[in-house]
Amino acid sequence: MVRRCSRCTCNELASITLTYQYSRALVWIDDLTAERDPHAYDLCDRHGARITAPSGWRLEDRRNRFRVVMPNRLAG
Repeated sequence: MVRRCSRCTCNELASITLTYQYSRALVWIDDLTAERDPHAYDLCDRHGARITAPSGWRLEDRRNRFRVVMPNRLAG
């Protein structure tokens, strides 16, 4: 199932998931999760690149920047 950006009026495909924890003043950015979480925000590349943490909060980028692409064994 295709997931779209959570930002109002944005119809781009989601590429990251943003979650947060108020008690720790912490924001996490992860690769798009396998399933939609009603307590998280799915964002497109454009909106994900502009994320900043509120003053006094910490932002942790936990995305996997080095993805290994395995060719399909049946290809060729």
